[in-house]
Formats: sequence, structure tokens, C-alpha cells
Amino acid sequence: MSTSQVGLIETLAMRERFRDSYWLEHDPIAPDRLLWRAQTFRHTVHCLPGQRILELGCGSGMFTRALTGVTRGESPITCLSFQPAPADATVPAAAAAPGATDAAVERLHATALPGPLTGRRFDFIVGMDLLDRRHCDRLLPILHDLLEPGGQLVLYESNPWNVVHKLRAFCARLVGRPDPRDLLSKPQLYELLSEIGYIRVFAVFNDFVYAPLTRSLVWLLRNLSILLENAPVVRTLAGSILLHAQKAPRQSPPRDVSLVRHESLRGAVSVVIPCHDEEGNVRSLVESLLRLYGGYIHEIVLVDDNSSDGTRGVIEALMRDEPRVRGVFRTPPNGVGLAIRDGLAVATGRWVLTSDCDFQHLMPEFRDLFDAAAEGWDVVVGSRFSRHSVLLNYPFTKIFANRAFHSIAQLLLRRRFRDVTNNLKLMRREVVNDLVLHQAGFAVNAEIGLQPLLLGYRVREVPISWIDRTPGMGRSSFRLAQVGSGYFRVLLGLWRRAAFGVGPYRSLVRGGDPKAAASAPVGWSMSAGPAPPTSSSG
Repeated sequence: MSTSQVGLIETLAMRERFRDSYWLEHDPIAPDRLLWRAQTFRHTVHCLPGQRILELGCGSGMFTRALTGVTRGESPITCLSFQPAPADATVPAAAAAPGATDAAVERLHATALPGPLTGRRFDFIVGMDLLDRRHCDRLLPILHDLLEPGGQLVLYESNPWNVVHKLRAFCARLVGRPDPRDLLSKPQLYELLSEIGYIRVFAVFNDFVYAPLTRSLVWLLRNLSILLENAPVVRTLAGSILLHAQKAPRQSPPRDVSLVRHESLRGAVSVVIPCHDEEGNVRSLVESLLRLYGGYIHEIVLVDDNSSDGTRGVIEALMRDEPRVRGVFRTPPNGVGLAIRDGLAVATGRWVLTSDCDFQHLMPEFRDLFDAAAEGWDVVVGSRFSRHSVLLNYPFTKIFANRAFHSIAQLLLRRRFRDVTNNLKLMRREVVNDLVLHQAGFAVNAEIGLQPLLLGYRVREVPISWIDRTPGMGRSSFRLAQVGSGYFRVLLGLWRRAAFGVGPYRSLVRGGDPKAAASAPVGWSMSAGPAPPTSSSG
């Protein structure tokens, strides 16, 4: 073995030991942190069953267990350690995640790279605290070779810009226990990954919950983490960097995988999608829905909101090709609220799923909504602000406005929720029938999200990811200043209805029965009304 290989493996082994020691001795919330990171990984790459995962530097297997859990044991995981091999090197997935399927977690030990991985390829590679300035120029090309074309690399690295980390490293040197890691900065990582040939390279500040915080401060910062991670200047205080890169080509062939699991939902779901200038997105969204969830689909209602591009022609072609696609072609005035209202009016399924047209990248996460519906929830909302959600490149002003709105709404309506204004909702037909929608614009999402809570329906929030729009994802007509007043008109109107029974939503009743609406429970609960036998926190 070459000297450089020996140095690389020794460095990786040292960092694996350093990380495990920190988790066990200095991190009181290590299991929670690793679960958050596993969820972030899943939401960043949108993993599908059967896709192969390589975990580097698996150590004692703490992250492996979290990773197996969030992927439901449906994705084969190869976990590679740089420590000497114990007697038993293979652990069944069921041991790592109770209730998982029989997919195996394969444990390997490497004294060289690629070593036992020679000739193998993976869809995803994930690892933590692996990149060292002295050896990463040798490690990253090896990882590039281990990825399938289109495969993705996700690494969690300590944030070298963090002043707390710098202070801790300085104190460690003073007492004779220097940090053995030689960390790279974000610009250095970008440059190196680009030179090797990775594409879609980005690094985002991640995780504000680190020692020496107390339990109460951990809870507070975890709730604020998404806001802080996207805040200018402040985000540099994050404890780590989430680094993402992809091997070309960017577009890989779609996987023919069905995510249909619940017979109770078979043929029951109408999908309502407002479309405005979405010529480049609508076909791929429909094809993904049918490929992954075709067994659930009763119909797909595509509402063309007076598009100026070729959206109508694409919808008409889809209608000819697939009998479950229905087109609604609106006349002016435009408005996403009007489009959603028109789509809900013609939907006939026992369940109705509303979705934006550029949500195709989130498609694997839709299964969490269907799971919750099968468990008995009346409304399931995709939450961008759950503790396990991922927001990348999200405008700070929109985050601040969203959090301010939801905080005020919780106080006025005396309900607890995180994010009910996102247009990703799965609702029973009865809920849809009860909605009273007045808003022509984006504020319709607040109407649809808040009214079921006031009516006493059981509402479940599940975490989703959100990567802000790029030029290839269509154009958003959302304007914060223009739509903010609409959201607060909705909130004021619903508060007047809840407090005094007056205002524009005074006709809002459950099942047409004013007594049922009047007796709807009021209190601090994520789910209004009796809860199914599962937690509602997201």
C-alpha cells in the first residue's frame, strides 16, 4: 500500500474515532441530532426504495440506525468503517430499525480505498467529518468513482467559520489537547469538488444545536434552526456545513418503483394542481405521480390558470394519453386561489391532494402524507418548518414572514401548528366540502390550512424539504408585499368567526351543521379533535 493511502486511512480512522468520542462523551442529544441529519439526508436526495447507500466512517453504527429508520429499511446500506474489523461484520436491518423490511445493512472495514468497494457503485454516499485538508484531494476522486452516474454525495462537516469552534480549538491547544482535524473552508470545498468533476455543488450552514447548550436552549434553538440557517451573517455560527455534490449526468433515468402501500387509498385520490406557465414541469409531475402512486390516483385535475406559454397544449396531450387526467382551462382573472378553488370544485375522489406544479422533486416524500391518511388523519399537510424539514436557498424574508404569521395565528386561534400555508395538503372529501374560500391569490393556502383546525378535524403535519425555485423550475408569481395583507385578512376573518361567529367566514360549519362547528374543541393541540393512535408532531 502506498504511503498516501496509509495516510488517508489513518486520517479517516482518526476522524471516525474523534467523532464517535464526541457523540458519546460530549453530545447529550446525539441520538436526536443523528435522526435530524438522517432526515435531512433523505429530504435532500429524495431516496427511493432500492437505491443503494454508502455510509462512510460508520463507527459504532449510531447514524446507521437512524438512516435505516428514515429509509424504512427499503434501501440497502453499506456502512464502511476505517477501524479494525470485529468478529461480526454484518448487521440485519431489522436489528437497526424495528419494523424494517429484510433489506440488509452490510458492514465493511477498509484498510485501503476503494478496497472492499472495488467495482461497486452507489446511488448515494453520506458521511460526517471526513474531509481533511491534507487528504481530501485523494478521497473525493475515489468517492466520485464509487457513485453511479447521477449519484449524489452528502457530507456533514464541522463549520470552520464558527467562532465557538475556533474558541474551543484555541482552548484545546492551551491545555495540550489540540483538535487533530485540519478543516477546509467553503470556498476551498467548492473549488476542489468542481475541479474533480462534481456538479450541483452547494454547501449550506446547518445545525445550531451544539455543546455547551442546556436542554432548554437546545429546544429553543432547534425550533429556530431553520430561521437561523437561512439568516445572513448569523448563519455562519452554525455548528456544521451540509455539503452536497452530484456526479454527472444530472438527469438519471426515472426509477420504476411503486410507493403504493395502503389498500384503503387505492383509486381514492384526486390530485388538484394549479398551473401557470408550467410547460416545462407539468408532464414530468404527472408522469411521476402515475409512476410512483398510480394505484392511489383516481384523477389528476390540471387547472391551467391562463398560461402564456404552451402549458395548455401539454395538458391536452396528457388528457389524450391518460384517461385519469382532467383539464380545467380558466378564463381571466388569474389567481392561484381561483385556480385551486376551481380544481377542488370538479374533483370527485374520496381524498383530494393539492400540489404545486414544481413539486416533482418532492415526490418520494408524498408517501408520508398517504401514510398519515391511512392512519386516520383527516388532513395531512406537508410542513416546511418541522424539526426534520430541510430548507435550502430559501429567502430569509419569506421565512421570517411565515414564522411571524404562524406565531400570531397560534395566539389568535389557540391552536398549535407549524406550517399550514404550504400548498401540499391531503384532505378527506368531507373537509373539502366544508371549505369556504374567498381569496384569489396565495392566501387561499391559509384558508385551506386553518379552516379544518377551526372545524375540529384531525390535522397532521409531516416534514418535507423545500429547495427554492431555479430558472429551470418555472416562474413563481409570489410577491411578499402583495400577498402578506391577504394572509392577515384571512387570519382576522377566521379569528372573528372563532371568537364572535361573524365576518366573511361566519358560514364556515362542519358538515353543514352549525352546532358541530360551535362545539369544535379549542386548545393547544397540533391536531384538533380526537387523535388517531400516533403522535402528531412533525
